[in-house]
Amino acid sequence: MLLPGLIYFVIYKYMPMYGVIIAFKDFNIMDGIVNSSWADPWYKHFKAFYDSPYFTELITNTVLISFYKLIFGIVPPIIFALLLHECRLMWYKRIVQTLSYMPHFLSWVIIYGILLAFLSESTGLLNRWLSDVGVGPINFLTSLDWFRTVLVGSDIWQNMGWGAIIYLAGMSGINPEYYEAARVDGASRLRMIWHITLPGIRNLIILLFILQLGRFMDAGFEQIYILYNVQVYPVADIIDTWVFRVGLQQMNFSLGAAVGFFKSIIGLVLVLGSNKLANRWGGGIW
Repeated sequence: MLLPGLIYFVIYKYMPMYGVIIAFKDFNIMDGIVNSSWADPWYKHFKAFYDSPYFTELITNTVLISFYKLIFGIVPPIIFALLLHECRLMWYKRIVQTLSYMPHFLSWVIIYGILLAFLSESTGLLNRWLSDVGVGPINFLTSLDWFRTVLVGSDIWQNMGWGAIIYLAGMSGINPEYYEAARVDGASRLRMIWHITLPGIRNLIILLFILQLGRFMDAGFEQIYILYNVQVYPVADIIDTWVFRVGLQQMNFSLGAAVGFFKSIIGLVLVLGSNKLANRWGGGIW
C-alpha cells in the first residue's frame, strides 16, 4: 500500500534533487547538466543574486508576506473548526463546512476574477459601497498600502475551510468522557474548549505550524504572480517571481537553481529549529 506513495516521492521529490548541481555550474541547455562547465568561483550564481539591486527588497517582501500568512492564517481555521465542533445542528454544520472548503479547489485565476468583481476601483462592489458612504473608491489591487492585505486576506479565505477539516479530525479523536466529566463539574462550553479541546489538538497545531515553516520562503508564487502588477512590485515582488522573470524567462537556469537551493537551506533550518523548540513542549515531529 505504501509503494505508490514511495514511487511518487522518489520520482518527483528525490530524483530532481540531482538537478541542484546546476546551481554550481554555468549551465548550458545544449551541453546538459554533466557536460556544462563548473562555475568559477563555485558561488558565482549565489553572489549574482546577493549583488542584485533587488536583493533586499525581494527578501523583505518574501519574509513579510510569508510571516503575515503564517501568523494571521493559523488562527482562523482553528476558530472556525471550534465553531463547527460546537454546532449541534448537524445539517447546518455540513452545509457550512461544504461551502467553506469549496474555495480551496478554485484556481487563483478564478479567485482573481472574484476579487476584481469586489475590489475593482471603477466597477467593484466594495468600492461602490465606499463611494455611497463618501469614503471614495480605493484601488486595492494597485495600492502599495492595501495589496499585501488583499494577498493575506484572499489566502485565508481560500484555505480556512480546508484547514478546519484537519482540526475537526483532531477534535473528533478527543475522548468524550472528558467533556462528560467537565459537565458534571459544572464547566461551561468556553471552559471545555479552553481546557479540553485546545489542549487535545495542541500537538496537531504544532505539527501544522512546523510544516508551514518548511514552506516559509515560498510566500505563494501562483497567487502573487496572478494578482500582482508593475505598480505593486515594491511590496509584492518576491524571490520566486523574480527568479521566474530573470532566471527562467531569460533562461538563466543556474541562477534559478541557486536561489531555489538558498531557499531550501533556509526552510531546512527553520524546520529543524522549530522542531527542536517544539520538543520542549512534547509536540515535535521527531
